[in-house]
Amino acid sequence: MCYSNDARPPLPTIVGGSTDEGDLVLTAADGNRLRAYAARAATPSGAGVVVIPDPRGVHPFYKDLVRRFAQAGVDAVVVDYLDRTAGMSERPENFDLRAAIGQTKPDAIAADVAAGIAYLRSSAGGSIGSVFTVGFCFGGAQSWRQSAAQPGLVGAIGFYGIPARVRDVIPQMRAPLLLLLAGDDQATTPEDFAKFDQELTDAGVAHKKVVYEGAPHSFFDRRFDEHKAASDDAWRQMLAFIKEHTRQPARA
Repeated sequence: MCYSNDARPPLPTIVGGSTDEGDLVLTAADGNRLRAYAARAATPSGAGVVVIPDPRGVHPFYKDLVRRFAQAGVDAVVVDYLDRTAGMSERPENFDLRAAIGQTKPDAIAADVAAGIAYLRSSAGGSIGSVFTVGFCFGGAQSWRQSAAQPGLVGAIGFYGIPARVRDVIPQMRAPLLLLLAGDDQATTPEDFAKFDQELTDAGVAHKKVVYEGAPHSFFDRRFDEHKAASDDAWRQMLAFIKEHTRQPARA
């Protein structure tokens, strides 16, 4: 499991604050109902993010992350793509991550992410024009996949994603990627990330790779004082990437 119940995201640079935060139930285009949690920025920047969590779904880490994005001026919503198979309930500490991942399908995840995008683009979600995805662990790779799946997406950010879950859609990618990678990630290797980096370059996919040397999988957690510098930089990288691409079209 990527984040435990007592994990919390590090604090970003605060711009204004958040408002209108709370739980939601969204409906995907295929009729699937899924839990979500959203927060509006009190001082909006014109950007919004759909957070794609690890298989814990809409749990305290991701609700707090949504609020932190809103406090940094970015409207945000986290969607629970596992509600399709695991049901609309909280996931316990002993939740079977591997089994849950095995039941997912990329097209179904994309449909649920699209419901989050539609929410942000609606008047209820802030009528956001520049929408990004941000994902973690299994959700990190799924975030990168949205570059190929979501029309009009302006950027896809992923922490700790596994390139093997993404390679098949590289030719269809349009939105730029931000790869935030743990240098001591046991789930993959530096060599695989170097290969992925080259594959994206060869395909003409705009991207930036940032490797935090010595940082473990799930380093983006304010309980880990020893990784505070990496966490702080990851916030800076995300907010700079969002600012750079807001109101700019994705690759044609």
